[in-house]
Amino acid sequence: MTLAMLGEAWRAMGANRLRTLLTMLGMVIGVGAVVLMMSIGQGAQYAIKQSIAAMGSNLFILLSGSSSSGGVRSGSGGGYTLNVADGEAISELPGVAAVAPIHPGSAQVIYGPNNWNTSVIGTTPDYLSARSWNITSGSAFTASDVRSSTRVALIGRTAAQNLFGDEDPVGKTIRIRQSPFLILGTLALKGQGMDGRDQDDTILIPLSTAQRQVFGTQFPGSVRMMMVQTTTQEIMPQVERSMNELLRQRHRIREGMDNDFYLRNLTAAADSAAESTRVMSLLLGAIASVSLLVGGIGIMNIMLVSVTERTREIGIRMAIGARQRDILLQFLLEAIIISVLGCSIGLLLGIGGALLVESLTGTAVIISVSAVLVAFSVAATVGIFFGYYPARKAAQLDPIEALRYQ
Repeated sequence: MTLAMLGEAWRAMGANRLRTLLTMLGMVIGVGAVVLMMSIGQGAQYAIKQSIAAMGSNLFILLSGSSSSGGVRSGSGGGYTLNVADGEAISELPGVAAVAPIHPGSAQVIYGPNNWNTSVIGTTPDYLSARSWNITSGSAFTASDVRSSTRVALIGRTAAQNLFGDEDPVGKTIRIRQSPFLILGTLALKGQGMDGRDQDDTILIPLSTAQRQVFGTQFPGSVRMMMVQTTTQEIMPQVERSMNELLRQRHRIREGMDNDFYLRNLTAAADSAAESTRVMSLLLGAIASVSLLVGGIGIMNIMLVSVTERTREIGIRMAIGARQRDILLQFLLEAIIISVLGCSIGLLLGIGGALLVESLTGTAVIISVSAVLVAFSVAATVGIFFGYYPARKAAQLDPIEALRYQ
């Protein structure tokens, strides 16, 4: 019985192909837009998560305070208010997993006939742990290298390619500001950071070497910044309070006076960016979903017109024994067919559009099964919901009045 009604519904739709296609168009556009927008939004979320993972987890950045000279004040990190001893004291706080003092700068690096200006970071072995940065070949420098100011280095992928090309840099000697450095290992690929900077365009050297032999420092042991990693994300607020109290005590800052350092929660900033992206993804999906509502209204409108045009046909069916539920089912099946076909075509267009955006722009696009199923389910539900009223109206027609209808 149902198969016969499906065949009848299909023939009725085939009799008005253009109208059926136009009715279906709303669902096609709606589903396609939802899938495309959600794929782009989830791709953006994935890119943010990758940036967060590359940055490291549970991180604080501790910057030295500003300095003032002749009435001119520098920004954060411009003074020399932090030192290595501060880092050692912080590392003893409960919940602190790693502390990495950092003395950064940039320098022209030379290998043979090649040279490249890159970021040179003086730090300790804990920097790799805090940044979750692996070594792909060779080995890392050690605490002993830091104590003895050894001229050794770890090189990032971008700097290595510009200096060595396809040659393996491990064991080679480079010159940083005319000082020779032996490359111990190569750093794993990190990619672009949240600030847009290429994290692989860098060279890491021991902290003491950077302070004494490369960049120098006005005050022995002073550093511009530190990276602090906690054991868990939940303990970060407690560690933040402890660091503030410890540094104020060590720097003899009286109550009511401003800190001579700046403490920034990188994880909180990254989570905020991820949440903003998630909200934007939902907003894009919600805006695209309006097309589904418009498509549902289109189905209802066309089905009402179809009921009016086929009033006499409905009367004849009732006169030869069709029941109300048979008429209801026939028109509801027509709405279901339109919805399902429109959803299927819309899914194909949405997936194709997402893949096209990815290939043309290089933007990360993720087509998740859940997004596809949600879009399809919502679209089909909307179509059936708006198709029920015309079907019910057809089923409730009076057979005699329907037969008289011209």
